[in-house]
Amino acid sequence: LTRRSFARSLAFAGATAWATQAEKSWAKSGSLPPTPSTPDEKFWETVREQFFMPPELGVMNAANLCPALVPVVEAQERLTRDLDRNPSFPNRVKLGEGKESTRKLLAEFLGVTADEIVLTRNTSEGNNLVSSGVELKAGDEVLLFSDNHPSNLDAWKNKARGFGFTVRVGEQVNPHAGGSYYLDAVSKQLTEKTRMLGFTHLTSTVGDLMPARELCKLARERGVLSLVDGAQSLGLIEVNLAEMQPDFYTSSAHKWPCGPKEVGVLYINKTAQSRIWPGIVSAFPGATGISKSFESFGQRDEPAIIAFGEALRFQTKIGRKVIEARSRELTQALIQGLQKIDGVRLWTSTDPKRSHSVVSFRPGNLDIPKLAAALYEKDRLAGAPRLGADRGGLRFSPHYYNLHTEVDRALAAISRYMAQGV
Repeated sequence: LTRRSFARSLAFAGATAWATQAEKSWAKSGSLPPTPSTPDEKFWETVREQFFMPPELGVMNAANLCPALVPVVEAQERLTRDLDRNPSFPNRVKLGEGKESTRKLLAEFLGVTADEIVLTRNTSEGNNLVSSGVELKAGDEVLLFSDNHPSNLDAWKNKARGFGFTVRVGEQVNPHAGGSYYLDAVSKQLTEKTRMLGFTHLTSTVGDLMPARELCKLARERGVLSLVDGAQSLGLIEVNLAEMQPDFYTSSAHKWPCGPKEVGVLYINKTAQSRIWPGIVSAFPGATGISKSFESFGQRDEPAIIAFGEALRFQTKIGRKVIEARSRELTQALIQGLQKIDGVRLWTSTDPKRSHSVVSFRPGNLDIPKLAAALYEKDRLAGAPRLGADRGGLRFSPHYYNLHTEVDRALAAISRYMAQGV
């Protein structure tokens, strides 16, 4: 008797309760008014109140980790307490219903069906499930890019040593050379041996936005599978996988969606489901479609999975296009301000069509670890230091919970340190 059949036998219908709980959480954490046609700074200050971050702390590091929303934390805490008070099967079945509710929400969010959604722990797990599950042999080729995350670059290289296929890595030039450049480059590098094209939708290094839909179309026309790493696009850009049509798409809840940790998504296009094998086989699979055979991961943190649904509802309530526009607005203000500071070298493209919300720059000859520490300790600003020879410096990645005052503070601080030293 599985938990799923047990739930059916008890006729639990708890999935609709999560939306009501979300509204209660928003009301409890602060009044979130309807999104105005032209959101002003006062509206975004109200949105900021839906997070636990104190007002004096400006965190612009969404490319690494976003703060979870208050309703997300409250839902996860409430459900975890309920589970640990009563871990019996009769009490736990409602969590299975809630997990499936999140699957449906995520499918709607991405413009696909629940039958194509696998709930993972994060982007890295999703990427590795693909590289482990697609059958490749000696003589086959995988085409990747140099700015791919290790889980979509080094993981393929490791598996190539064991299975004998070849990994080819295309260079991502700086500054961003444009979508047509990459379409032409990929077209020239695809051969009759190429079986997989793996790329990052939006790079975490310098914020290069890749022409995902066009690259997926090119791969499909050449009989090549496509894997899109969407760790930096889900929750930031209005991703529509029905339009993009990748074979595989991966992402995480803990970045731009502002959801819980250790929850992610692997989308497997119906047309590609027969070409991939599950890399993990255990108990407690999903209830529909590919999740029945691909999501047997054993015991899960279902309260966290359900809390992910709260984050999706919250973004939908504000408006995904509104969130995307707000993040771009903050990013362009940051880029334009950095361009005015003598000695600063931008690695990120200034063209808003080629980059989005990840701003990397070299602040002259300043010591990067010292600068990052000073910004945090003295100015209460948090970004991400980028060490090493490859476009080293500092990275700011603002999101919709940030305010223009934080961007202004960051620009003033960089200008001051450039003039006076750290």
